[in-house]
Amino acid sequence: MKNPISIDAIASISPLGSSAEEIWNNYLQDSHHFSRRTTTEKSWWAGELSEYLNNELLELQQEDSRYRHLDRSVLMAILTGRKLKNELGFNNRNSGLNIGSSRGATELFEKYHKEFVETGKASTYSSPTTTLGNISSWIAQDLQLEGPEFSHSITCSTGMHSILNAIAWLESGMRDNFIAGGSEAPLTGFTLAQMDAMKIYAQSDDEYPCKSLNMEKQKNSMILSEAAGLLSLSKNPSEKSQAIIRGIGYANEELKHGASLSREGFCLQKSMKMAIKDASEEIDAIVMHAPGTIGGDLAEVNAVKAIFGDDQPAITSNKWKTGHSFATSGILNIQMAILMIQHQQFITVPFSKFQKKPRQLKNILVNSVGFGGNAVSLLISAN
Repeated sequence: MKNPISIDAIASISPLGSSAEEIWNNYLQDSHHFSRRTTTEKSWWAGELSEYLNNELLELQQEDSRYRHLDRSVLMAILTGRKLKNELGFNNRNSGLNIGSSRGATELFEKYHKEFVETGKASTYSSPTTTLGNISSWIAQDLQLEGPEFSHSITCSTGMHSILNAIAWLESGMRDNFIAGGSEAPLTGFTLAQMDAMKIYAQSDDEYPCKSLNMEKQKNSMILSEAAGLLSLSKNPSEKSQAIIRGIGYANEELKHGASLSREGFCLQKSMKMAIKDASEEIDAIVMHAPGTIGGDLAEVNAVKAIFGDDQPAITSNKWKTGHSFATSGILNIQMAILMIQHQQFITVPFSKFQKKPRQLKNILVNSVGFGGNAVSLLISAN
């Protein structure tokens, strides 16, 4: 990176809530935010939005007839964009916009495909509302942004890649502000069945069904959740900045199979090294991707050991509490890091052997990785 990037504001909606106060209070509790969801005659653990957030989405659909045809992932992003605007207190129409989604309009895809199979005809809305790029188009329109605006998909690290894209635009001088993030609404029958087919989905009814960073677990325990998260970024850090991005890292690794991630987490090793290469101060903590799968958790822990040796920073994760929201998961990790820095309190995973707490919380490394070994690491520091 040429210069530090300011995180001017961050907003999210997730099973943890929507306001910073609500989200932080939920982090302080040793309880998860999962419920049982039944689809196609099967019950799944899922991280669902609260009733009040669902009501806000319903009100959003009702305020404009065009919104009735939008996918849930798009509606969630619009709502989050409005919360970001309210937090900033202004609307910079010259801001760029990049919102990613791993799965895109999953709910509408399934709905329209079912109709096509049954009738042999496709709905007029099936193409425009399931095109991935429309997620940023609608948010740009709602916030009255003049662009550029675009969407993309790079598996579970999509949201963090949005930030990389935004930083590239800021450092080029082509924009002074950029909004970046992700939105995901994957709690549909087919998406849940896909994870189940890979034998990575949580099945137990234990106190903590997602065992992220429990290195003794005998079964995979990933749980999907819905969430949207956006950051407002600028190249001019000020006293109003919530946090600073001081380092970025990105990498991939050789594909052995479709969900490839090496046992040693080589891509994560590369991304973390790149993110901290110019750091002159100690890394106090790492917010891990740690999806709750045996292989995924082990690969990331091995990568941390390879980089830091015996002097490892404190590590934590939030997926045991809020689930895996694909593209948005990295944004929620960043928000967790910022909240811990602001409150100077480290949140551990209650059942994990990793209970080390840092002396201070000034520099936190945040990881995200997806199928195919697409890793991103960001060094987040106090302003």
